[in-house]
Formats: sequence, structure tokens, C-alpha cells
Amino acid sequence: MFRITILTALVAATVLVFPAPSVPAQEAAPPAVETTASEVLLVDGETGTILFQKNPAQPFPPASLAKIMTMEIVFAALRAGEISLDTTFPVSEHAWRTGGAPSGTSTMFAALNSQVPVADLIRGTIVQAANDAAIILAEGMEGSEAAFAERMNERAAELGLTNSHFVNPTGLPAEGQQVTVTDLVKLARHMRNTYPDLYAIYAEPSFEWNKIFQRNRNPLLSAGIGADGLATGYTEASGYALLGATEQDGRVTYLAMSGLESERERAAEAIKLLGWARDSFEQVQLFEAGTTIGTAGVFGGTAGWVPAVAAAPVSVLLPVEAGDRVRARIRYDGPLIAPVAEGDPVATLDVLVDGEPVLSQQLVAGSASPTGSFADRALGAAKELAFGWVRAF
Repeated sequence: MFRITILTALVAATVLVFPAPSVPAQEAAPPAVETTASEVLLVDGETGTILFQKNPAQPFPPASLAKIMTMEIVFAALRAGEISLDTTFPVSEHAWRTGGAPSGTSTMFAALNSQVPVADLIRGTIVQAANDAAIILAEGMEGSEAAFAERMNERAAELGLTNSHFVNPTGLPAEGQQVTVTDLVKLARHMRNTYPDLYAIYAEPSFEWNKIFQRNRNPLLSAGIGADGLATGYTEASGYALLGATEQDGRVTYLAMSGLESERERAAEAIKLLGWARDSFEQVQLFEAGTTIGTAGVFGGTAGWVPAVAAAPVSVLLPVEAGDRVRARIRYDGPLIAPVAEGDPVATLDVLVDGEPVLSQQLVAGSASPTGSFADRALGAAKELAFGWVRAF
């Protein structure tokens, strides 16, 4: 059971303290994890809790991980009826030379001038990381790689991938092409939750095309840890990378990492981090839906403040040995300007471990504060002026 102490700051914040359950004396607390990866983000799929991060906003070349964004475009087009699994696209000379048999890169060996169904191109792209398959899809849907990349970037912006930019559908080296582990995890969560039927292809162990059998390159699939996606990548500039998802005992975990020196190291570090996440955290519900967590001041309203309420349960994965390392804070741009309706978003609750945010969740107004009379607004202005002077000093 968590005991909550509330401290109210002068300006627009409430700080909450969550002492965690003590670890029994006979049980040693799990050690903190370390990794040789340059960039890492490890996230709980249900609550969105950040379990571990290292340089989460550092851009790096995506290599074949760019194909996950390519698949998002294809999956969305299938859902919208723009294409179907039976739609066929031709294999151009550009696709064949750049990503096919002559390229010396990952390929599904699609024959020049042949027609390939979308269903097979999807499996070629996902299971075989085939560059020819990704190019064929891009050309078939948008006429060129460049036009398809524009669509990728438009869609990435819609999904909130703020630090990613795509130049082609394959991830083959190109100036300006970059992703971050933060954006990759966001994309993986979207793919898994939005397109569950098509996402299942990421777990298929192999695919054969043109009489050539190839195994899925994701090392997590055969590790016995409940992996069901997603992909790997490699560039000389950033080393070996991986984006993975696992589900064990009902707990979904996402891992994005880059900067490893070998395939073996990539697999070992990924399995280590996912095992640590499984064994070192416990899920805790901090607040039930409807709980008033703090207050937010209102300018010019009939009420000078509104309760900041959890619209949904606030659950977080916390280290089992966290103790008093866990804090929380409420952030809002205050004072709020009337009118404020009940249910309006008014603030953000951040849960922090060792001072680093691991979960952010929106809070809403628990009651309304309509626009007040002239006297209410004048009083609010006087208070703001007074508090402004206090804050200025």
C-alpha cells in the first residue's frame, strides 16, 4: 500500500511522494542494469512507463528499421481500401537493381518485370527485410521512392514521430535519414495496437519466395521470451540496431536499441534488458479513475481553482527496490483562463524515478469554472498581478 504525502508549490505544481513497498530482508534487490548499446529505450506496453533509457532522443540511421514505417503506410492503405492483398505491382529495373538480386543487399529475389502480390511483398519486407519488396511497394503506390518517402514523413508527423525523417522506404543509407529510439517505440506500439492481424506477420519465422527460403532475422523470436516482433537493422555508421516487442504473463514490453558492435552482442543485450525488465518491476496503481490529485488555478472564473482529476486509472511499473526514489509532480500552464468545462484537460501528472520522468498522464477538470462577472475577472487580475510581483522577486 502506498502512502501519499502532498506538498503544494507556490506556482502551478503539486509534488507527490510515493514510498514503495519495502523489499523483504531475505531478498536482495535486483541490481541496476547496464548495456553497451549507445541508444536504448525500454517501455512497458500497458502503462507506457519508461523502464530504462539511454540517449533516447539521439538520432541515428534506421537501416532496415525504416521498413516498419513503410509497413505502416501499407497497412493503413489496406485498411482504407486503397490497395488489397491481391493487388499486384510490377518489379521495375530500379527496384531489381537497387534492392534485388544484383544489389547484394537483403532481397526477396523478385524477378525483373514480374508482377508480385501485395501479400507477398509484405512478407518479403517484414520477414526477409527485402529491399526490393519495399521499393516495389513504394513505386506501386506512389510512383517513386521519393514520393513514397514524402508520404512516410507526412504520416510520421501525424503519429508524433518528432525526430524521425525518411528519405526512402528501405532504410538504405541516405543523407538526412534518421530515427530515434523514442520514435521507434512509439511506432511499434502504434503498429501492434492498430493493425493486430497484419502485425502478426512480424512473428512468422520464415518466408519462401522464388524458391528461396529465408528465416526471419529477429533473434528474439527464437529466444523463448514471448517475442512477437519487430525487426533488426545495421549500418556502418550506427552499428547493429533492434526494435522488439515481447508479451510474457500478460505484460507487453517494447525495446528499441542501437549502437551494438555485432549481431551476437545485439541479441545478448536485448535478451538481457528484456529479462531485467521482467524481473525487476512491479505494476502499481497509484490512483483510481476519478481521483482528485491536485488543483489548478483559474483566472477570470466563477471559481478560482478546479480540481485536477485522473480521467483514467494511473498505473505505473516501478522498480521493486524503488523506495523513496519515486516522486510525482503536476504540471500546468497557470493560471488557466476561464471558461473551464468539467472534463477539460488542465494538467499533466508526471511520475519520476530518481528525478527522471517515467510516466506522464493527462489530468482533467473535476468541475467547471465558467467565465465570471466583471468583479470576478478584476479580482483574478489583481491576484495575478500580485503573484506576478512575488514571482518576479
